[in-house]
Order: sequence, then C-alpha cells, then structure tokens
Amino acid sequence: MDTSNPSAPASMAPEDPAGPERGGGWRKALVAVGAGLLLLLKLGSKAKLVLVAGAKFFPLLLKTGGTMLLSIGLYALAWGWKFAAGFVLLLLVHECGHLLAARRVGLKVGLPVFIPFMGAFIALKEAPRNAWIEAQVGIGGPLLGSLGALACDGLYWATGNPLYRALAFSGLFLNLFNLAPIGMLDGGRIVTALSPWLWIVGLVVMGYLLITHFNILVFLILLLSLPRIWFLFRPKTEEELRYFEVAPWQRAVMGALYFGLIALLVAGMQATHIRPPARTPVPATQVRVIPQPDRPASSNPNLPVMRGDGDPA
Repeated sequence: MDTSNPSAPASMAPEDPAGPERGGGWRKALVAVGAGLLLLLKLGSKAKLVLVAGAKFFPLLLKTGGTMLLSIGLYALAWGWKFAAGFVLLLLVHECGHLLAARRVGLKVGLPVFIPFMGAFIALKEAPRNAWIEAQVGIGGPLLGSLGALACDGLYWATGNPLYRALAFSGLFLNLFNLAPIGMLDGGRIVTALSPWLWIVGLVVMGYLLITHFNILVFLILLLSLPRIWFLFRPKTEEELRYFEVAPWQRAVMGALYFGLIALLVAGMQATHIRPPARTPVPATQVRVIPQPDRPASSNPNLPVMRGDGDPA
C-alpha cells in the first residue's frame, strides 16, 4: 500500500542540508578574494614606493660604483688590480671624510664621483656660508683619509705584506698633496679660515713643481686656481669680506689641525717609504787568462791546418 501523502503541505517536506552551507561558502570565498585584493593593493603601493626610490637612487649608485670600477680597471693596467683596488678605496675613504663633514655642518652634498688618474670629488649642492664651514668640509677628507692610510700600515705590520705599506705611503702622499694651500685643493679651502693670502704660497709651490716636474694634473690645478688668486687683488663687497670673518679660537683650532696634519703626514711618509736594498759594490778582480791546452790537429782533411801566426799552412 502506498503510504505517501500527496496532499501534505510543502512546508512539511525535508530541507536540503547542503543549501545553507553552499551559500556560506560563497560568502567566505568573496571575503577571502576581497582581502587578497586589498593586500595586493597595499603591497603594490609599497612596491611602487620602492621602485620610485630605486629609480631615484640607482643612478647615483651607478655613478659612484661605475666610476669606481672604471678607475680600478684603468689603474690596474699600470699597477695591478690589488694595488688599484686598494688605492681607489683610499680615495673613497678620503671623499667620505668630506661627505661626513659637509653633512655635519648641514650642507647638502652628492655621492663621490671618481675620475681616473685625476682622483675623485663630491659635489656640494649648496655653497658654504662662511670660511669656517668651508674649512671644516675641506679638512674632513685629509683627516679621514690619513686614518685610512695609517690603517693600511697597521695591516702591513700585522701581515708583513708590502702591498699594504705601499698603499699606506701612497695614501699619506695623496692627503699631503691635497693639503697644498691653493684653489680647488683641500688646503686651499682650509686656509680660507686662516688667511686667503696663503694661496700665494700654494701658487709658488705648485709653480715650482710644474717647472721642475711637469704634470698635466698640476697644470690643471694651477689653471683652475687662477680665479681665486685674482680674487685676492680685486675690490671686494662687504658680503665677501664677511665671508672670511673667523673667530680667533676657530682660526687657532683650524691652524693646529692643518699644520699638525702636515707634520704627521711628512713623518708618516718617511716611516713608510720602502727603500730599495743598497747594492754592495763588487770589488774589481784581476782577470786571469787561463791557457788553453794544445788541441790536436783536426782529423778532417778538408779543414786547413793553422800555423802559429794565424795563416793557414
């Protein structure tokens, strides 16, 4: 017998247990997708910031790193890659001294740029406000650069490798040369806090070097320093005169640092100079003629027999 009741109301039919779960799954999937999109948007904004920052600083890093590698490659052709790499690193330490000093006094400055066989430089994006600030930026390079050269000599004493002593001597000479009180060199910037008339001393020294040991780098330094030499003799405005106003204690501090560093570098160069071993003179010896025993006549009948007077028999 059929026990089903066709007239039973629809509300009494059993419900599909999978219905509510299926709807809840779609809602959870939509929430997950929305959260994922928000996360991607957030990460995308951060990635955009990273890309913008990279696009801004990558050329600067390429400029510094690229010119460093170029300098090492060209120096290596003359001195080998080990010395070339060490020498360029000493240049980098020197320029970092300028960079740190400039930022310490609140000046905006670019990263170091290397010019093979000319050295390196950092570009000041704003001019110093007075001679005291200019002198601080100028002496920062030789101070840190001298410490780098002395560190190389310390490595020499620790390892016995003469490469480090050669780098120490070269670094000390590099910083001493830069302390010449003329124009574009560090010494020319430092003496603005002492007396600009010391530029004349630098002009005489560089002129003597140019005459006795002509060098294109010395010639360019002299040429680029002429505007500052001319500045000493032309009329000056009140603002230009105020630029060189330095307190007595500032002049004393900078003078002690400048001349003290020169003395230290000269002494350091004498201590690190590798002298070739002295050649011991070879005493003149009497040349003895060792008599040769008489050789038997040649058994070859085609060769002439020589008499004692050198004529063939």
